[in-house]
Amino acid sequence: MSRYQSVFKDETKLDINYIPHRLPHRDKELRLLMEFFSFMLQFPEKMAQRVLITGDIGTGKTVLAQRFGAEITREASKRSISIRYVHVNCREYRGSLLLILQHIVSDFHPNFPKRGYSAEELLRNLIQMLDEEKAYVILTLDEFDSLIEREGSDAVYKLTRMQEGRQNKPQRLSLICILRSLGSIAHLDESTRSTLQSNIINLKKYSKEQLTDILNDRVAVAFKPSTVPEDTVDLTAEIAYSENGNARFGIELLWRAGKYSDAEDLSSVAPECVRQAFSSIIAIVRKSDLASLNFHAKLFLLGMTRIFKESQKANASLVEAEKAYAIVCEEFSVRPNSHTQLWKYLQDLSTTGILKTEVPGTGSRGRSTLIYFQVSTEELGNELKTVLEKGGA
Repeated sequence: MSRYQSVFKDETKLDINYIPHRLPHRDKELRLLMEFFSFMLQFPEKMAQRVLITGDIGTGKTVLAQRFGAEITREASKRSISIRYVHVNCREYRGSLLLILQHIVSDFHPNFPKRGYSAEELLRNLIQMLDEEKAYVILTLDEFDSLIEREGSDAVYKLTRMQEGRQNKPQRLSLICILRSLGSIAHLDESTRSTLQSNIINLKKYSKEQLTDILNDRVAVAFKPSTVPEDTVDLTAEIAYSENGNARFGIELLWRAGKYSDAEDLSSVAPECVRQAFSSIIAIVRKSDLASLNFHAKLFLLGMTRIFKESQKANASLVEAEKAYAIVCEEFSVRPNSHTQLWKYLQDLSTTGILKTEVPGTGSRGRSTLIYFQVSTEELGNELKTVLEKGGA
């Protein structure tokens, strides 16, 4: 029997498929998306909409669209309007319009034959089904890039122009296309591009502060109270920001850190759990990296790992690092190098990805510099000790 129970309250809240009720720092984009489709809550048969959502990995494109889907279908239900939201990842269907449409049609009619129909015929059948049910669909094509790469303008043209031949009939199908950048649609012919580029929502990379807000929201619903210290969230946000502001990466890292905490029967998720989790995802520190370091750089690094091992802190100041380095130098009977040289070591170590530095406020360079480790300091310290004991000067 474990001494401590799990730190998790509901770890499914950290799953990639979880759709949170609140989207920190995406409120504006959600309101804009609702505005683009507001006609569907009043005159859904009058028009169809097409919207592009762009942004790098982890900027919240998918969850924004899914949150919108939940919101608009709920509002439509209140007004007795039948709107279905269908979210399809094009890459899962190998970028094939035929396979995508087979999936959508089977969602409406599970017994519909999967063979014998072209993509165009399936699209006509889908519209006919919607006519019969007096329903409307908002189809979100996630990773839209893969559909373009495989089938080019022809598939997109079918999706966007199919309803133009239905004059004086209800417009049943609207589109949301999710892709990383508009560069992907540059390969489409001009007439097809023109049908897509009228409404664009571009999601910017999250800042570290925004990532902290997002992670705090998830901590509140996924973990038991007081099990995830502020330092742990800050370190996770720092690492996620260094990974191109990837919120998805930060959430997964937090889940892995919780698992490391549970595995060691800890009562809380310590910053070292985050570093261990990150080391398990990305093997940054290789033995060759350590072997190539200057002898005093190794001593400096060893001293810093001891700070984190003893205090369980998320960061340390350069002043603390210098003191720890001086103690290690005494142990190895060598004279410490100057502050200027240590500053150079710190910059070199930062470029390797072993650690990160931040200057949060004003003041002298040394006193205001904070040092974060992204990898497990315990594992790093053990490896450094082994290298130094073998005479790794």
